[in-house]
Amino acid sequence: MEWIDWSLSREFRQFVLDHNLFIPLLFLARIVILTTLELIAPARKISYRSVLLYDLIGCTLVGYILIPASEFLSNRIALRASMPEAVLALPVAASFMLYYIIGDFGAYWMHRLMHSKPVWRVHKWHHSPTTMYWLAGYRASLPQQTLFNLPWIFAYPVFGLSPWWLYLAVMSSHMLLNDWMHMNVSWRSNWLEMILVTPRYHHIHHSDNPAYSNSNFGVTFTMWDRMFGTYVDPEAVQQPISFGIGEEVPLIRLVAGV
Repeated sequence: MEWIDWSLSREFRQFVLDHNLFIPLLFLARIVILTTLELIAPARKISYRSVLLYDLIGCTLVGYILIPASEFLSNRIALRASMPEAVLALPVAASFMLYYIIGDFGAYWMHRLMHSKPVWRVHKWHHSPTTMYWLAGYRASLPQQTLFNLPWIFAYPVFGLSPWWLYLAVMSSHMLLNDWMHMNVSWRSNWLEMILVTPRYHHIHHSDNPAYSNSNFGVTFTMWDRMFGTYVDPEAVQQPISFGIGEEVPLIRLVAGV
């Protein structure tokens, strides 16, 4: 039996963290794994040559410019929940679930707000892709990302004094969930959709048909749509559906959310 060199593992982890390589390495893994899954079981035919380079550049700019800027802004205006000792004493797994329930409830209502006429401009860029696949969901204007951060910042105190890796785990989970709901895969599961947002569930929301785009606002859980009357059953939607906002808007306005 070969012994694992844990010291080497710790050195590699520290090297990755010290040089801010975690997110780039995760991104490379997402490109390889998620694109492969889409190629194996696609819901629709996609020409990756026509979209991938543009989206890779855009995603990089969002990751290194818009997201840090939105975090700077949202951290200065966000409310933070005060958690009782009983919550702070929960195991990490339970805290994770509570974090997602609280944050997702707020995200559902924030999402609905963005589809109201006065706020729709900040959300237009997110709905602009006419090709739906795992990387299409990165498009978030500065005001959109700032607003969407607020419910999650409010919920984050459930973790209390958290271990060093928890922030990376939470951040990674948000990225992967965003990738997941936009993925171009034909896989389906009615029972899973009773609980969680799936690609076909969220793709309905990205439809260019207002009857569909004003529904299925759930970000993680589908129960909010069922509870508050915005649920559309994916089984009832006639395929195929098309995507986009149906108008030409200058890119700078979409990114700025104005």
